[in-house]
Amino acid sequence: MRIAILDDYQGVSLSLADWAQLPEGTDIVPFTDHVADEDRLAARLAEFDVVCRMRERTPMPASLLERLPRLKLIAATGARNPDIDLARARELGIAVCQTSSFGLSTVEIAWWLILSLFRRAPQERDRLRSGAWQGHLGHTVQGKSLGVIGLGKLGTPVARIALAFGMKVLAWSPNLTSERAAAEGAVAVPLQQLLREADAITIHMPLSERSRGLLGAPELALMKRGAFLVNTSRGPIVDEPALLAALQEGRIGGLGLDVFDVEPLPPDHPFRYLPNVVATPHIGYVTEETYRLYFQETLENIQAFLSGRPLRLIN
Repeated sequence: MRIAILDDYQGVSLSLADWAQLPEGTDIVPFTDHVADEDRLAARLAEFDVVCRMRERTPMPASLLERLPRLKLIAATGARNPDIDLARARELGIAVCQTSSFGLSTVEIAWWLILSLFRRAPQERDRLRSGAWQGHLGHTVQGKSLGVIGLGKLGTPVARIALAFGMKVLAWSPNLTSERAAAEGAVAVPLQQLLREADAITIHMPLSERSRGLLGAPELALMKRGAFLVNTSRGPIVDEPALLAALQEGRIGGLGLDVFDVEPLPPDHPFRYLPNVVATPHIGYVTEETYRLYFQETLENIQAFLSGRPLRLIN
């Protein structure tokens, strides 16, 4: 049996689970690079029985699955894997399973980005490393308004931390009620009002047809000129060309990003060098604790598949 582990950027997959528990002779091949081209990817995976996938880094549409006749199992990680064509996988006899996930580590990155923007911490760090001293005035978060788009699993703890900092929390979700928001100390408002009034806005919604392009040029134009926008959910929720224009024209105060339309982010992308952008390479869920959970449960899924036991199936 041959097992491919995709997008193991840090090269840690073999050290975070006891793969020796698999039958003798099992060939496990981790790939530390990312392949986006479908022809190259199909050629790479043609001789594998199992593909282990890290979250949504490598989509698996029908067009790819149909080119992998040897594939019998997709061992996905995390609780959301919308870009695997489950219907076609079933038709082709490919089992698809997933793992559980901690999830809340993204809250930490969201707040690191928010505080970095308010206090201009990355710029001050760079000055210190260059031999200089203080050069910017930051802002306190106390007394400011935080707009939370998506008061759900991740947006709720983000809002609670804002309250602990003494911020006012404005919240909007498609089905959010005033009662639900009030229970978390937030005020439910229309999206347009949130955009106009918030000093910082943080996005915590899953990507769907309803949320894709949720914030475009008209919505970004409603933001305060000095307000910050933070996105740790999915890049396409915000229209990228409109966002770049707002940043380059100074119409918003700054941007905090952990997610992008194309990942890995191209080396020459403006998000890498614009001075009013604080960006991290989609590390919201990238912790040792999360990876240990992912790879250990992936191993258990493969063992279950080989023995005919039930898998953690994607719903």
